Amino acid sequence: MSNLPDSTEVLVIGGGIVGCSIAYHLTKLGIKDVVLLEQNQLTAGTTWHAAGLVGQLRATANLTHLARYTTELFAGLEDETGQATGYRRTGSLSLALNTERLEELNRQASTARAFGIEVQQISAADVSTHWPDVNIEDVCGAVYLPGDGQTNPVDTTQALAAGARKGGALILENQHVEKISTDEGKVLSVTTADGVIKTRKLVIAAGMWSRQLGASIGISIPLQAAEHFYIVTEPMDSLRSGMPTLRVPDEFAYFKEDAGKVLLGAFEPVAKPWSVNGVSKDFAFGTLPEDIDHFEPILELALRRFPKLNTAGIQLFFNGPESFTPDDRYLLGKVPEYDNVFVAAGFNSIGIQSSGGAGKVLAEWIAKDHPPMDLWDVDIRRTFPFQSNRKYLVNRTRETLGLLYAMHWPYHQYETARGARRSPIHDRLIDHGAVMGELAGWERPNWFVRGNNRATYEYSYGKQNWFDDCREECLALRDSVALFDQSSYPVFYLDGIEALTTLNHICANNVDVDTGQIVYTQWLNERGGIEADVTVTRISDNRFMIVSSCASEGRDFQWLTSHIDSKTHAFATNAGSAITILGIMGPLSRDLLSGLTPDDVSDAALPYYQSRDLEIGYARVRVNRLSYVGELGYELYIPTEFAQHVYEEILRVGATFELAHAGYHAMNACRIEKGYRHFGDDIGDEITPYSAGLGFAVDMSKDNFIGRSALKSISNKFAEKLVNIAIKHEDPPLLYHDEPVYADDELVGITTSGMWGHRINRSLGIALLKHDEGVTKKWLASKQFEIEVAGIRYPLDVQLSAFYDPEGRQLKG
Repeated sequence: MSNLPDSTEVLVIGGGIVGCSIAYHLTKLGIKDVVLLEQNQLTAGTTWHAAGLVGQLRATANLTHLARYTTELFAGLEDETGQATGYRRTGSLSLALNTERLEELNRQASTARAFGIEVQQISAADVSTHWPDVNIEDVCGAVYLPGDGQTNPVDTTQALAAGARKGGALILENQHVEKISTDEGKVLSVTTADGVIKTRKLVIAAGMWSRQLGASIGISIPLQAAEHFYIVTEPMDSLRSGMPTLRVPDEFAYFKEDAGKVLLGAFEPVAKPWSVNGVSKDFAFGTLPEDIDHFEPILELALRRFPKLNTAGIQLFFNGPESFTPDDRYLLGKVPEYDNVFVAAGFNSIGIQSSGGAGKVLAEWIAKDHPPMDLWDVDIRRTFPFQSNRKYLVNRTRETLGLLYAMHWPYHQYETARGARRSPIHDRLIDHGAVMGELAGWERPNWFVRGNNRATYEYSYGKQNWFDDCREECLALRDSVALFDQSSYPVFYLDGIEALTTLNHICANNVDVDTGQIVYTQWLNERGGIEADVTVTRISDNRFMIVSSCASEGRDFQWLTSHIDSKTHAFATNAGSAITILGIMGPLSRDLLSGLTPDDVSDAALPYYQSRDLEIGYARVRVNRLSYVGELGYELYIPTEFAQHVYEEILRVGATFELAHAGYHAMNACRIEKGYRHFGDDIGDEITPYSAGLGFAVDMSKDNFIGRSALKSISNKFAEKLVNIAIKHEDPPLLYHDEPVYADDELVGITTSGMWGHRINRSLGIALLKHDEGVTKKWLASKQFEIEVAGIRYPLDVQLSAFYDPEGRQLKG
């Protein structure tokens, strides 16, 4: 007789450590009607053969926060459930074999301290106190985290399952999902051999089976299984119990003491994707063939690093699959395709250390129907359907596995699966020296080569090889005119008799404006947090053009369409592929535009934040007067078939003004000089427009926009606020993100973005500061601020206004 119930509140598919963590945390929230289905046995697939490393330090502040929670959870899980977990607080060591790696580790250590994680920056000699037999001749330094640990993945999963059962969840093994039934944007039920179970909410946490399971109902879950290798030695007398995990990322390897043996694992630079067309349901506790030749380069380095391996026998050579995503960050959250489906998958070999935090926040997301914190780093809505293309995944996965231990360079560009999305003038930009970066599959010009510079990245934590070229682009923007290819920006249209009413409900600002006027606005959630940052242009009474940002295209279009009632006469279209956007920016941009068109483009005829249809060459082009770089500027929205022609016209006329080409590095530098916010970095769904300094884009006189009630109830609008910062030092370091900020030696915030400001020649950033009594001008003036970069503190200038042209004279000239 089947134990499958007729229905459940939440159905979790997948009995690995992440699926069991989700079920466990759902019951902790009081959601007891939870069913978990595992097609084989708990831990099958990947969990059972994981190395069991539990680290706290991740690439960003938010991911570090989640990893830290996992260590806290595992430390008490055995006492809570009565199920042994094998968890030990052993600590971890990460070695640097060069100064750049040491810079990376030290920067991460500064972030860790900001989150209360105990971290020590130690010398090579100190490494020997933890791993006495390790070769330290070429070690520059290391970072030691005493709070890191190790756990037994199988036992820990069983403990989470026991906790979930104790809380009321039903866990059923040998339940292969044969079919998922859907209707009108919702999942209704799941069918197994034992019957049909209805569910209000579905969670896909099926590990490397998730992509094919999602695809069966039209959900894009871009992940790909790859072979993952480690060896286990025979027992070694020289090892002592509880030695910290030793990572040597410059040699792609980690060493783990386990019951007197060494487990040597690797993240090799070129990986081996596996089972491209899907994984059989019967592959439960299977292994893959040995490949000594593939592992040998790692082993040779390890033998030099830990010479005692030369005399140790190998007890086990293991090869098993794990799944990887296109950007090495896992996939979490509600999918855009369905209103009641959530995903937790693609954990890139860090599933054990991520399981506690990921399970907790996804359970809270399911319970509250919104993320409990800013999870954009891992939100599945950051991905695009084309990234589930098998060829794309195979090519990218060969690279991403190795990137886990590669240098995490600022501005790093992927080398594989490139060229997916291109502007119509892509090749012409290459001819002008463009060095392309990639975002959301788009090839975008990040900078343009000048002089004898090489058209390739030479990475560093300091000033990279494109620094001077970027400066020239910024100075051209300041002094004359430059051109940007902004074709990666998505363009949506909203049409219909009720388009205005619909959009005014979604937008915080008032879009009931005259035809041809542009409105800068945010889309808010019910908590007042920012879901999107857009411009809206009123084209006619019943037609609006919405321009969003490249990386959030899918998220923003889904937000727009999900807030249009099916009975409403309003229709959204994603028209990005039909439009090419070129920006001409700088004090001479009006002169250039005047040379392009017979129409009047004077300040009176085309004022700031106004839009008009103009004749340019043989085309009709919509021109919006606005700028993201803080200079007089215009964005040209060109029908794609006319794009090359209009570009040629711009070059022809622009030659008179010595038109420069400029890239996204220059745009980013200039927008930070102006203090302009960027979604996903400075602003997100947990920060309000008031905290972001965007209160001017909110019209509280409207009575029914989403988030209005939350904004109205905020008693102290300034307890946390984004501010602009500049380092006061003769040789300042560059800022990127997640550097801690101190006021009179008290931690008060962290940077959200940073770059060198070439127009004012300073190292700049934007930071989110917190002060219970208000982040005000008076408070800022009363404190001495410092920023910590790689363990060193530097004094700061901190202000609410922009460092470049705070009055906006250049912009509105």
